[in-house]
Amino acid sequence: MSDRSRQPYPTAPHPAIPACDEQLLFDAVPEPARWRYKPRRAFWRSAAVRAWTVITLLALCGLVILALVREQTGTEGFLVGLALALLPVPLLMAAFRWLDRVEPGPWRNLLFAFAWGACAAALIAIIANSFATQWIATATADPTSADTIGATIIAPVVEETAKAASVLLIFLFRRKDFTGVVDGVVVAGFTATGFAFTENVLYLGNAFLEDQEFGRSGFSSGTAATFVVRIVMSPFAHPLFTVLTGIGFGAAALTARRRKLHRAGLPLLGLTLAIGMHALWNGSAVFGPWGFYLVYGAVMVPAFALLTWLAVWSRQRELRTIASQLPAYAAAGWLSPVEPLALSSMRARTLARDTAARIHGSAAARAVSEYETFATSLAFLRYQAHRGTAGPDFIAREQELLHHLWQRKHVATPALTYAARATGRARIPPPHRDYEDYNPYRH
Repeated sequence: MSDRSRQPYPTAPHPAIPACDEQLLFDAVPEPARWRYKPRRAFWRSAAVRAWTVITLLALCGLVILALVREQTGTEGFLVGLALALLPVPLLMAAFRWLDRVEPGPWRNLLFAFAWGACAAALIAIIANSFATQWIATATADPTSADTIGATIIAPVVEETAKAASVLLIFLFRRKDFTGVVDGVVVAGFTATGFAFTENVLYLGNAFLEDQEFGRSGFSSGTAATFVVRIVMSPFAHPLFTVLTGIGFGAAALTARRRKLHRAGLPLLGLTLAIGMHALWNGSAVFGPWGFYLVYGAVMVPAFALLTWLAVWSRQRELRTIASQLPAYAAAGWLSPVEPLALSSMRARTLARDTAARIHGSAAARAVSEYETFATSLAFLRYQAHRGTAGPDFIAREQELLHHLWQRKHVATPALTYAARATGRARIPPPHRDYEDYNPYRH
């Protein structure tokens, strides 16, 4: 086998680094301090029009889903289900946000994903599942069989496809914020968390309504059993399914644009796996009374552990990407030699922010935090350019990021230099006073 055949795919050459001048000059920009790269778009594609359209549609879906759930559960059941279903939401959101700490995605994307899952995807699932189950029951004259088919075949396809639409929309329209597997996992996780929240409200509300009708209460009630199964034992079930779709989109984001078949096939593969695992989970009762525990212990828990490891590994891979891409900018003079070492360590990044806040106040800490974000985006952008996925506006985006780094350099560089040495990333740790004696605000 030749060496060429061993290459996974050809990569683009490393782009040239702009020369580092003593002062950046943007003559075409009237207010360079506020400059943001914004490509020209048609009116209907403007951010404001799309944002208000999305907000309006999600609000309408939310009102409809609220009415449908309340109709099925009653007011009291709805309130009980709402209170219980809220419990795992902050924990799941915090976990996915922690995973996204290296290059945090905009909150607007994550809130959209959560709202899509809770409102749009849930509404699609309720309507489509009900229609399909009723149609099968009418066609087969067997309501029991129709419920089984609906739960094991129809529901996984409908629900996972509806949730995948959120990941697809962010992948298409917020492509700059969707750079790899971690972004896919986080967006999919927020979407599935929203969907599971609405579904849990419905299930817990219905269980409470039945308990009220039959006079059940305490640990023997249906509400308690539903709470244990859905909130305690398997709050990660829906996120686990949809994360497979997110991984597919994340892998597609890392694939060169010229490999169109791979870019289309990877998300479809992820969606197929998500549907299959969802179907296995819903159909666990087919394996007998112990089927749920069998699938839970033999499939769900190991799969959850494996995907958790993959997500953490992907996050560490992002730090390695920073360490490999930023030295080129340090060699060109944009960064100090030790900054790539600090920026590729979460501990050093945190120490830099904390030190800046303790010595120079919150404004300095905010500048260091913004500097870290821009530097991380710059590293990923250069990595995408090398992979052939950066897009035609690479130079404009690179110039924007370098511009914002330059504005914060006098504050962030001393903090990151101190953090790199204090954490052992650089060889010779200086005395603590090195950074304390530096005050960028001193006149």
